Amino acid sequence: MLDTISTTNAETVLRDAITHRFAGKIALVSSFGTESAILLQMVAQVDKSLPIIFLDTGKLFPETLAYRDELVARLGLTDVRSIRPSGAQLAAYDPDGRLWEKDTDLCCAIRKTNPLDEALVGFEAWITGRKRSQSGTRANLQLVETGADGRITVNPLAFWTDEDLDKYFETHDLPQHPLQAQGYTSIGCAVCTHKPLPGQDKRSGRWAGKAKTECGIHMPRAMSKPNWPEELSFEV
Repeated sequence: MLDTISTTNAETVLRDAITHRFAGKIALVSSFGTESAILLQMVAQVDKSLPIIFLDTGKLFPETLAYRDELVARLGLTDVRSIRPSGAQLAAYDPDGRLWEKDTDLCCAIRKTNPLDEALVGFEAWITGRKRSQSGTRANLQLVETGADGRITVNPLAFWTDEDLDKYFETHDLPQHPLQAQGYTSIGCAVCTHKPLPGQDKRSGRWAGKAKTECGIHMPRAMSKPNWPEELSFEV
């Protein structure tokens, strides 16, 4: 059972999920952010052809796109799927590309949650890089959970500390995200990502100044608001 494996043995959890428990029915969802290289390296050791879903929101830092290309080439990954938001939804609800200024939740829904849900059709489970150490909202994260979309989510790094992450990068000589040297610790869309202030948690720079702490892909899909279009309600 995945949930009885040692919580520190991420590689065992990952290999069991990919080759046994959900063989042929699992994908890794990667942001190609500051810590993403770890799971991508592990996946490359198990199955370079594993589907890897990358949500290209159209608002990402150019450095993130370059980092994606660097890691894909370095690790030999063969099925990285760059998923874009619906052109029709963007035209209807974000024609000027500035929806993020007015409604960050709706912007994330159009650019991330809805595209991910469509990309995961046919999969029973997906792998995330979430960790308890990232923020208070993730403090109770488990290795294996039933996710907000009803699928199983596997979080191999759930119990990893910052020291574990740093050691893995060093041991495997992995390149870091270019923006990390500038003080970014969690990187999403360029328009909504800032450097955290001293003493703040890693994800504090995401949607800084707002109550928002998650883009929505890890939240219950019954997340509609009264003024949202019906087709964006994400009822599951």
